Amino acid sequence: MEGIMKIGIIVHSHTGNTLRVAKVIKEKLINLGHEANIEQVTAVNENPSETKNIQLKAIPDIDIYDAVIFGAPVRGFSLSPVMKLYLSQLMSMNGKKVSCYVTQYFPFPWMGGKQSIEQFVNECRLKKANVTTTGIVNWSSKKREKMITDLSDNLSSFINQ
Repeated sequence: MEGIMKIGIIVHSHTGNTLRVAKVIKEKLINLGHEANIEQVTAVNENPSETKNIQLKAIPDIDIYDAVIFGAPVRGFSLSPVMKLYLSQLMSMNGKKVSCYVTQYFPFPWMGGKQSIEQFVNECRLKKANVTTTGIVNWSSKKREKMITDLSDNLSSFINQ
């Protein structure tokens, strides 16, 4: 282990599902001896059907963290427009360790989850991030709780890579 790391969990969560997953990840990281903070990306005009003219209330600063985990919901088979806007407004991630996850209602990853993760990874790599781990939680799946546990284990383990 690299020692105690300060980890930012930056999430956009409209219904609370993505935030719930973030809280599980935070607890896991703290149990591993790290510092972990959840910061939410929110929009002034938080309307899920509105994909244009979005304005962010705040842009969490990732420079204060040793590593970052991003989380967002899938919207219309794509990454949440609020998270897309947030990522576009970040300057460089300068090789920072990054992990990403999405939550989606549909039961199969190919129903928007995989596309959203690909968008997440591409945006982060454009900003020169070192993307190490990704994950998808299918909210309507009967295995949802196991998916959340497995995701928190996988995303927490990226810290030690």
